[in-house]
Amino acid sequence: MGGCFSKPKPVEVKIEVVLPEKERAKEEMSPNGKASPIVYKANGTSRHYQLEEHPIAMNPYRNLKDVVEASVCHVKDLDNGQMREVDLGCGKALLVKENGEFYALGHKCPHYGAPLVKGVLSKGRVRCPWHGACFNIGTGDIEDFPGLDSLPKFQVKIEKEKVYIRASKQALQTQRRTKVMAKCISLSNYNISSTNVLIIGAGPAGLVCAETLRQEGFSDRIVMCTMDRHLPYDRPKLSKSMDCHPDQIALRPKEFFRMYDIEVLTEMQVVAVDIKNKTAVFKDGFKMEYNKLLLATGSTPKTLSCKGKEAENVFNICTVEDANRVVKLATSKNAVIVGASFLGMEVAAYLTEKAHSVSVVELEEVPFKKFFGEKVGRAILKMFENNRVKFYMQTEVSELREQDGKLKEVVLKSGKILRADVCVIGIGASPATGFLKQSGINMDSKGFIVVNKMMQTNFPGIFAAGDAVAFPLALRNNKKVNIPHWQMAHMQGRIAALNMLAHGTEISTVPYLWTAMFGKSIRYTGHGEGFDDVVIQGDIDELKFVAFYTKNDEVIAVASVNYDPIVSKVADVMGAGRAIRKRDVETGDMSWLTGKGS
Repeated sequence: MGGCFSKPKPVEVKIEVVLPEKERAKEEMSPNGKASPIVYKANGTSRHYQLEEHPIAMNPYRNLKDVVEASVCHVKDLDNGQMREVDLGCGKALLVKENGEFYALGHKCPHYGAPLVKGVLSKGRVRCPWHGACFNIGTGDIEDFPGLDSLPKFQVKIEKEKVYIRASKQALQTQRRTKVMAKCISLSNYNISSTNVLIIGAGPAGLVCAETLRQEGFSDRIVMCTMDRHLPYDRPKLSKSMDCHPDQIALRPKEFFRMYDIEVLTEMQVVAVDIKNKTAVFKDGFKMEYNKLLLATGSTPKTLSCKGKEAENVFNICTVEDANRVVKLATSKNAVIVGASFLGMEVAAYLTEKAHSVSVVELEEVPFKKFFGEKVGRAILKMFENNRVKFYMQTEVSELREQDGKLKEVVLKSGKILRADVCVIGIGASPATGFLKQSGINMDSKGFIVVNKMMQTNFPGIFAAGDAVAFPLALRNNKKVNIPHWQMAHMQGRIAALNMLAHGTEISTVPYLWTAMFGKSIRYTGHGEGFDDVVIQGDIDELKFVAFYTKNDEVIAVASVNYDPIVSKVADVMGAGRAIRKRDVETGDMSWLTGKGS
């Protein structure tokens, strides 16, 4: 059971629960302190079991050789609301003081290793300064994304006015903790073509949905299917680290899927969904019945419509193989990028170290003008030009000329002809929802699946998450929006899973994204669509600034370069429901946004 395979195979019936030997006391307890029964329905049949029936080793320090204890500071060294990185000799921990209590956790964000001491502490959780992931200081659990793992939590004691931390040496080294998860108890209700939960799509939304179900004790069959040949991987790296190997960017190893009975059908395309009969139809004719369904199909890159678009050296970056091939073809050659999108600009930045020349063709006057505004867009343009990237703005491609099936030249409508050995198309994407047109599932005029705050479609038991959905954004008075961000897909997948289990949880996260080019990271939070002004503090020419996007005198989004943790702080303020006025940021006094750390 579990793992990755390209065709469904007969599965033996098993009755088993295997839970990792890590603490889960709080997760297992009901408000009265007793173990709570878990009830789930599989094809209409209720299944009950007590977690106490499956004993778990609760002591994380049972191996004394793995334990280290050290005095790390005096109780008066930290004020309330402060954080400090402390060294225990064989690894570091994050020490936090809030409301007079001390807490000790892993000091690195499990996502990309950001130092959390430079993040933002607020109301019982710390937010990563780089990409906005949030962790509960009491439990270490991840509460907002990106990333999959939580932080290890360490014991703290006070003796003679000194603060001591007792920690697992292994946890100090790994700096991450995978939450306790259930396995599949029984498949007796299922045949080969039947599952309780079917997840179409294996991106972050699908994976987080599957993991959340298991974390919540869900013990029936889960099947994910994907058109990709690989298990879920870190897709943003396709344009940031283009010569990566699939195993290097895998979100989880194969063993993880086997251990927790999350089945992944690779190279399997769903072509139709029969709502009445609760059945998904695959391209090869195979059909699978489901009880609950998650639609997490993501998006499909837009293509050019001009002559020559089928040439061999023209790519949309959809897979690891695409990215690898582009790097190989571009090395010491001429690369042309069509579209100054996030993907297009990241590819252009990456290829400057490899290619003989890199050119970008864009219809707009300034890159990212609609998203970041003209001033920030021009600063980014200048940074690229300083790194040998040539721009052809306010024009389009009229023809891709080929020779013997391979691209040789890109002809622009302006009349300019560019030498090209490889061409990457980055002109946007459309929701991958064409297979749902006859299903009855509600979609908007652009093809996005319309969901409510619980990520549920117009059909009970059918949920959707990720790049293909339009959902109510609490930050913008529940306006239905599409936000194709990596972080947002994670959270939507989690919300969908919780509501498959009837938790009634509504999405309320603040959008957070980032991009990296030439060693500069641009961080962004909020939803700036329709901004009418941009207030910039700092030095935009030196690429050390923060930009506040305002609409009707209210800040609706913020972007920064070399100004951490300003974006994470704003995300916390927005998440708390506090309005930020334009006048608050025009003065240049941002002390009210400064996080504490040392």
